[in-house]
Amino acid sequence: MQGSFPFDLILFGMVAAFLVLRLRSVLGKRQGFERPPAEARPTAPVAMGREAPRAAPAAAPIVSGIAAQAISRIGAIDTSFEPAAFLGGAEGAFRMIVTAFAAGDRQTLRGLLSDDTYAGFEQAITARENAGETQRTEIRAINTVTIDAAELRGAQADITVRFVTDQVNMTTAKSGEVVSGSDAITELTDLWTFQRDVSDKDPTWRLVATRSL
Repeated sequence: MQGSFPFDLILFGMVAAFLVLRLRSVLGKRQGFERPPAEARPTAPVAMGREAPRAAPAAAPIVSGIAAQAISRIGAIDTSFEPAAFLGGAEGAFRMIVTAFAAGDRQTLRGLLSDDTYAGFEQAITARENAGETQRTEIRAINTVTIDAAELRGAQADITVRFVTDQVNMTTAKSGEVVSGSDAITELTDLWTFQRDVSDKDPTWRLVATRSL
């Protein structure tokens, strides 16, 4: 993971418990991920129940050709798996993780990340806190969410999702001086890999790797 995920701390004191309750709603349905409502809610994506997922633009198929075979095999093991619904939940998880990282919200991150990934995030949060720095994040738009790659080893599935987003990212020192980033909107492309044992009753997909392009 590189770059910074700046954020707005105001709501996190009030919604920390709410985010934990929503975690399983966003990531814990048997059909995989489920899509949040269309409006952006970066601090607390709302569960959708059985809403139909948003259709992907024709120019951007939701599954790349190279991933299609593995996705088909995943669906053969977990017959409730549906790529569009998975991507809807992945988008909700992206919003939660980006915002929670910037906020230093370890409790939310703990339930969304693998152990190794959480350790890396926690180390970065601690370094930022020790330096007295504050981050601000604004996800202005999520332009593309597609399955870039997939792999199935036994029953362990890895799905890599490509996110193309417009964000404002800025880190400031205790003095108010800008340490990195700016208040300009920047298009970012990130590849996030989610993992799950698709034969397990636990339906939660966890983030195991991140990469920025």
